[in-house]
Amino acid sequence: MGKPVVAVVGKPNVGKSTFFNKISGKRISIVEDKPGVTRDRIYVDVEWLGNHFTMIDTGGIEPDSKDIIMSQMRDQAEVAIDTADVIIFMLDGKDSYTTADQEIAQMLRRSKKPVLLVVNKVDNTILPDHFYDYYNLGIGEPFPISATNMLNFGDLLDEIVALFPENVVDDYDEDVIKVAVIGKPNAGKSSIINKILGENRVIVSDIAGTTRDAIDTPFSVNDQDFVLIDTAGIRRKKKINEAIEKYSILRAITAIERSDVSVLVIDAVEGVTEQDKKIAGLAHEAGRGMLIVVNKWDLVEKDGKTMKRYTDTIRQELSFMPYAAVLFVSALTKQRISLILERAAYISDQAAMRVQTGLLNDIINEAIILNQPPSDKGKRLKIYYMTQVDVKPPTFILFVNDKELAHFSYLRYLENVIRKNFKFEGTPIVIKVREKQKMGGPRR
Repeated sequence: MGKPVVAVVGKPNVGKSTFFNKISGKRISIVEDKPGVTRDRIYVDVEWLGNHFTMIDTGGIEPDSKDIIMSQMRDQAEVAIDTADVIIFMLDGKDSYTTADQEIAQMLRRSKKPVLLVVNKVDNTILPDHFYDYYNLGIGEPFPISATNMLNFGDLLDEIVALFPENVVDDYDEDVIKVAVIGKPNAGKSSIINKILGENRVIVSDIAGTTRDAIDTPFSVNDQDFVLIDTAGIRRKKKINEAIEKYSILRAITAIERSDVSVLVIDAVEGVTEQDKKIAGLAHEAGRGMLIVVNKWDLVEKDGKTMKRYTDTIRQELSFMPYAAVLFVSALTKQRISLILERAAYISDQAAMRVQTGLLNDIINEAIILNQPPSDKGKRLKIYYMTQVDVKPPTFILFVNDKELAHFSYLRYLENVIRKNFKFEGTPIVIKVREKQKMGGPRR
């Protein structure tokens, strides 16, 4: 299941970042914000009155001239149109609309997607004299807010969730493995997909996503049903210039959310880039299984230890996901292409695996004997028991006497013990710490 996506577009300095930061804050309920590697975070998972969705900030463009404003805003809006279920078109309420606003409005109207015209910086209930000029943009009724004061935020969020499509849920059976092929441009995603489908020759049909501008390709291999989610060719009308290349990761967000396993394609010649790290971080934070596919392996000069050295480099560059499986392939020569789906199916099984509580606690108790839990100021962490509560990703709850004593390093130790005994290869593991409720005592 993929969450609806809301994209915020608009000119620089209209308040997009302020709005996004307020939404991201704890004053409005937000789904657990996991520690990640994407430092210039441009998306956040939000919950409003039981509705979960992903909000994307397309801010951060600093053009040098008006000509660049127009070209970059067109590219930015195209990416938002490709990715989003609902688009927030934000304007500065202290000024009337501009030619750039008109052009973006025209693009958004052609998209046929739900658009909310949000006028920011209306800091009180008195509307500016030019407010009714915004109707001329043809987007609909302008919605006044103040991002700084969070004025009308509740009403706006109500409007947003009311526009969500009803058919966001994927119409695939639970036993279908959904594989998202992700990565930066020109790493070879399309070539790999074509080789996979060309080799197997069992394509059922090509279905354009009804709620996502991605291409879903359902097919079967050895009685296992798959869906390949391809973001490589989405609305490629023109190459997005380097100034906003980071917006290519917006296209990865929805594909990752809908997937069971993400296949990150890396160019073997270029190695792991900053863009690769950001995209990998998305899959890690989403808790998806991960297969790192190093493409163009035929172009790399090799000796007996080349693969090991390259793997070590990947582990170092993507140190936050040591669990990820690595596969070296060549789309050109078809080397190991047939193993991609085999590995993806294995990772999907690993992510769906459950461990019996009794067996799990036998392992944990043995680990505690070998390595005593930490203590602080004379008080030692006491572990009562652990139980698995979810899959995809495998999620465990560790009940303790004081969660402040459950240091990250010891949780990592327990995770390594779990992996040593049960593998969980290719999938992240989540360990949540809870204090065991005392009889009659408050829950912390």
